[in-house]
Amino acid sequence: METIVRLAALIVGIFIVAGTAWSVFTALVVPRVTSSRAMRGVARVLGGSVRRLSPHLPTYEVRDRVMSFVGPAAMIMLFVVWLGLLVLGFGLIAWWSSGLNLGSALTVAGSSVFTLGIATSPEPGTKALEIIAAGTGLLFVALEIAYLPALYNAFASRETEVTLLATRSGTPAWGPEILARHHMLDTMDELPPLFADWERWAAAVSESHANYPALMWFRSPVSSRSWLLGLVAMMDAAALYHSASPQQTPHQARLCLSMGTNCLRSMARALHLPHDTDPLPTSGTRLTRDEFEDGFRRLESIRFPLERDLEETWRHFQGWRVNYEPIVDALTRLIVPPPAPWFIARPKLGATEWPAVRNRTPDDPEGVQPSGLSKTFKTPSPRESKSR
Repeated sequence: METIVRLAALIVGIFIVAGTAWSVFTALVVPRVTSSRAMRGVARVLGGSVRRLSPHLPTYEVRDRVMSFVGPAAMIMLFVVWLGLLVLGFGLIAWWSSGLNLGSALTVAGSSVFTLGIATSPEPGTKALEIIAAGTGLLFVALEIAYLPALYNAFASRETEVTLLATRSGTPAWGPEILARHHMLDTMDELPPLFADWERWAAAVSESHANYPALMWFRSPVSSRSWLLGLVAMMDAAALYHSASPQQTPHQARLCLSMGTNCLRSMARALHLPHDTDPLPTSGTRLTRDEFEDGFRRLESIRFPLERDLEETWRHFQGWRVNYEPIVDALTRLIVPPPAPWFIARPKLGATEWPAVRNRTPDDPEGVQPSGLSKTFKTPSPRESKSR
């Protein structure tokens, strides 16, 4: 009976080692959207735990600080899970080949995987297994050490554009504010290169975040900023520009919108989020007309050159936003970005403001501004949210 149990342990051990090696290979080596199940599972478990904890924390800043640990902690836990599975797998194989008890076999496997050499077995077959385990463990650790700089380089590159966008879109970022500020400051000629920069940014983020999904949980250093808010703000600005003033919209806006949609879809594939790749423009959006009207009135308040009225603009804007809104909502539930206009209402996270641009001068220190230039985005209460 013991022989059968040890043989079964051998088979299970081989499957564990092979499965762990495949998980590491697909997560750290293969440059394609083939994220390992372990990586997705660890991030989802940690993210879900923090989402359940956050309503009990006093302020949004504290909640954001706690949520900022999800991405880095997920990576550390993933490394621990991989090494633990490797020790377990080789331990079960050693239990079959060495004749030792299970505890001693796991000790030999752990000593070999971590290249400590403090525990060994006299059996010749186990000696060979120890060498294989040591080589495999050394390779895993080397890959993990090389993985962290790649992650943080991608993170730093991502955050540079997010930080630069803050002066153009406000914090939290909002699409109509991007158009309004450029028109107010007479810098409309800077919009085409801005859309081009974010087209390239979306392509780079698509490559890095789809291949290394843990990056999606890495939060910005400032609690009111987020890569997801920045991307959606740029896409909303491009869609709103196309919808309200199609004759004036630069072609870079369309390219930014297309690349942004492709970026979000690549992340949805990496996380196995269901989404429609070819929705109808008449499908409708979660964003309500009243919410959209706030953005349209923002443009009207600064006399933005509009070619269409509210109703026509709303109809065309829905046709653009339906392509990416469902993925944005799914990612919002997972990574919990800061509260922002036109995102899912999350009452328990707190409230935020739409920042105003005041032209303060010695003659006008208060910065008198046109009506409608600033307003507060109040997150609805749980009861109000349910009634919508």
